[in-house]
Amino acid sequence: MRTSKNNIAWGIRIVISFLFLLSAVAKLYPSPYFAISTFEVKQLYPMGFSESFAPYFSRILIGIELALGILILQKNFLRSIVIPSTIIILVVFTTHLTIETIQNGGNSGNCGCFGSLLPMTPIEAIIKNVIAMILLGWLFIIIPKTSERKDNFWVLTTVTFASILLLFMIAPIQPIESNFTVSSPEETISETIQEATIDTTTAVISKETVVKVDAIKEVVKVETNEPVKKKSGYAQYFSSIDKGRKTLCFFVPGCDHCRVAAKELTELRKTTNDFPEISIIFMNEEADLIPDFFKEAGAEYPYKIIEVIPFWNVLGSKRDTPGVKYLWNGNELKYYDGINSNKFDVKDFQKLINKPYSELKK
Repeated sequence: MRTSKNNIAWGIRIVISFLFLLSAVAKLYPSPYFAISTFEVKQLYPMGFSESFAPYFSRILIGIELALGILILQKNFLRSIVIPSTIIILVVFTTHLTIETIQNGGNSGNCGCFGSLLPMTPIEAIIKNVIAMILLGWLFIIIPKTSERKDNFWVLTTVTFASILLLFMIAPIQPIESNFTVSSPEETISETIQEATIDTTTAVISKETVVKVDAIKEVVKVETNEPVKKKSGYAQYFSSIDKGRKTLCFFVPGCDHCRVAAKELTELRKTTNDFPEISIIFMNEEADLIPDFFKEAGAEYPYKIIEVIPFWNVLGSKRDTPGVKYLWNGNELKYYDGINSNKFDVKDFQKLINKPYSELKK
């Protein structure tokens, strides 16, 4: 009987250890700084964490997950500290996920528990956490008090601090160097010709004046076939981005979906007259792959590279790569993103860019 309980206890400990170690390692995939920065922007920023505090919190949190995954396999303060601490952190995670599910629904999106390695919806994560808490409660009951050691507290502190330090070493905090801002809709400039006003109190209007007024009205009529110019906020990267029709892309050099979108744009450009000029903002993740990216895309385009966190901020809240934005005189007419319902659709984009502005503004 004792042997059976011992085997069950070890089985639970191994399962819990695996879950926590996987959770910590997955948050570092595909590369530590990229993965942690993505976790901060997509998970911590929406929760209210500041850009200055989030980098520290994320590394400490992942370090604690890593430490608990290791400490659950040893005997020191197992029942009195390790198991209760593991349950508490699961309760905190579950509470947050429950609130998120109630507010936003839990059937879609990635909760971030296993990073981008194993996407999981909030509801799936809640179920996983509840099962883990039940297993930990069972473990607490079946482990004898006599099997716990309480003479080596340094084991807990050493493993915990070493795990946290490891995170800061493999993913050093980098300063956010970006002055990139997206202008608000109010920051617009109008360059259309204003309709002339005629003083009706004047007794005589010359034929020359009538002709000039008619000409001005005709120009105004032509100008309304395109949107009023405004500042998109991207001019610091591409000086002519707010002039005419443009295709602005947000890509990651190593992203397969981004490469597919770039290739589709290239093929469409070859068969379309007056194609909206393509410009790319690349995330500074595997930037050395940019030449290979263009080779696969079939053409090279003007591009700029920005750091990971500024890139996610510029891409937009709750948006994902690849991002393709259709701009006309700085006005955003369409924004594709991610690989789900709003993903880039080359056929839809083809129809869109072939439409006159009079149809787009309806």
